[in-house]
Amino acid sequence: MKTVNVVAAIIKDGDKIFATQRGYGDQKDGWEFPGGKIEEGETPKDALAREIMEELEAGITVGDHLVTVEHDYPAFHLHMQCFWATLNEGAHLKLLEHEASKWLSFDELDSVDWLPADIKVVNALRESLGG
Repeated sequence: MKTVNVVAAIIKDGDKIFATQRGYGDQKDGWEFPGGKIEEGETPKDALAREIMEELEAGITVGDHLVTVEHDYPAFHLHMQCFWATLNEGAHLKLLEHEASKWLSFDELDSVDWLPADIKVVNALRESLGG
């Protein structure tokens, strides 16, 4: 099975976490943490900063690693490295590829239909945040 190496940003602002709804592909309409594929020669953190700029037209500061998720989808194996991130001063998130987004409080994390791999990230968030 083909492995796809991706990165995802857990963008935090105060007590809120940013979530996006996919606007394309097999996983269309599912909720996820934004990010994308690591390109040849990129570090995961560099890839994440580039992907957020491409998808959301926003500069971020990539922080510590939260969790690495391994998940088998029907067509591929996902290897997803997830990092905490914050928006750079003056940055505003603009949806260029997603159909919707939400800032979710810790108590609202279950209010969206997360993609299977991202459920594992939500569980890691709960552990990290003491829930």
